[in-house]
Amino acid sequence: MLDRDLAVLYEVETRTLNQAVKRRISRFPEDFMFQLNNDEFENLRSQFVISKTGGRRYLPFAFTEHGILMLSSVLNSETAIQVNIQIMRVFVKIREVMNLDTELKFKFQKIDMKLIDHDKKFGMVFDAIREIQRPSEKKKRKIGFDQEKK
Repeated sequence: MLDRDLAVLYEVETRTLNQAVKRRISRFPEDFMFQLNNDEFENLRSQFVISKTGGRRYLPFAFTEHGILMLSSVLNSETAIQVNIQIMRVFVKIREVMNLDTELKFKFQKIDMKLIDHDKKFGMVFDAIREIQRPSEKKKRKIGFDQEKK
């Protein structure tokens, strides 16, 4: 988003927004914000039919989603403050969900271990049942004399 659009959303002047960014430029690496070059600005101007007279003296800044969130911590409007508070609440909620997720994983691991143990025990039971069900191989006794015993 462009600086002028964000200024409207955060209820500050574009000039105020850009000053706040420049004062805290270390908070805005290139993956958070960049300044449009002349060609990009001319292309933008032609798309929106922006007047060449009056208007901007400087090339606009464009902000990524991370830059938009960072703006909430450097601007001093009521809207920016409320946005920043909501961001902090979301981070806390995410952490709670992640902790809950960890607890659930632990519980599932315990259940999985119990099931593995039960599988082994059932395997032993079924082996014993199969052994019982096998026909017994009794030695047949010969009828008559055993001549070797003499």
